[in-house]
Amino acid sequence: MDERALVRRSKLLSRVLRHQPSLAGLTLGPGGWVAVDGLLRGLSAYTGASVTRDELDEIVANNDKRRFAYDETGTRIRASQGHSVEVNLELTATQPPETIYHGTSARAVEAIQREGLRKMRRHHVHLSPDIPTAIKVGARRGRPVVFAVASGEMARDGAAFYRSDNGVWLVEAVPPRYLTLVMPREEG
Repeated sequence: MDERALVRRSKLLSRVLRHQPSLAGLTLGPGGWVAVDGLLRGLSAYTGASVTRDELDEIVANNDKRRFAYDETGTRIRASQGHSVEVNLELTATQPPETIYHGTSARAVEAIQREGLRKMRRHHVHLSPDIPTAIKVGARRGRPVVFAVASGEMARDGAAFYRSDNGVWLVEAVPPRYLTLVMPREEG
């Protein structure tokens, strides 16, 4: 599959597995899982074009953000995180590192400094394990900025952190007191 077709199919898969499973006649099961066979049938019915298991395997293997995962049997698939529909991903709370990061666009800085990080239409705030990943995330919507999150301190203060299959850290919210703008550095 060429790169553009891969991106289009990946976006379709995100739409169905994260936001609108009903488009493909699906209901997300516990953990956000759906049967691969049902997904392939549903995608084909929705798009009018056949989607093969080989194409699905390529999307799962080559998605740069590793957004999708198969279960250990390879018969079920789910989006790793980022759902806007109600789903319990059945993740276990995990002790985060002392610092993790959030990449965003420069235009969001003032609101974040005032209100902290909120999940908005998602189930959780998404956090990156390192600065390069946060930069990449922030660059999707303009000039990137990166906040350091005092995640170790937050966890000690009672916040529950989760780590998705693709390494993204998830938390309900991040109050402003746990945030430090690290890129670009604030001039003072």
